Amino acid sequence: MKSLLLTTLLLAALPAMAFELSSPQLQAGQPMAKAQEYSGFGCNGGNVSPALAWQHVPAGTKSLAVTVYDPDAPTGSGWWHWVLFNLPAGTAGLPASAGNPGGALPPGSVQSRTDYGAPGFGGACPPQGDKPHRYIFTVHALKVDKLELGADAMPALVGYMLNANSLGKASLTATYGR
Repeated sequence: MKSLLLTTLLLAALPAMAFELSSPQLQAGQPMAKAQEYSGFGCNGGNVSPALAWQHVPAGTKSLAVTVYDPDAPTGSGWWHWVLFNLPAGTAGLPASAGNPGGALPPGSVQSRTDYGAPGFGGACPPQGDKPHRYIFTVHALKVDKLELGADAMPALVGYMLNANSLGKASLTATYGR
């Protein structure tokens, strides 16, 4: 009985594995490839969403969401490049181009409006000559099965719902300049 109690106490004292986000196309703090640049607004990149993978999702997660945000955009409020939610809790990542038209997304997932005005991935397109912008890719673990929002939901509303239902998040920040 003592050894069971001791084992239980020792396991409880171990730190939980950190929720982590990674990508074969993105390196933390490093520039993204031209493939992740937007195609429009004066930019002529591939506009391809990168592959993403995550691990050590918090216990109790019922659904997931992915966002991409540029806090350096000269808008006064940043720029939302991708807003994806209602991913099933068992999802462990997304393939490259999942955020593009016809991309491979799990059934029931929703891509809502970005600051480009339409749903789906919208790549980096900082103003020519600006210092490189930061692009924060985040996977959100949520305590609800789904957000009752549609593809026309504005990024700020989705962000509010993500924060209100968060169990944790993992981020990867890449850069891009032109």
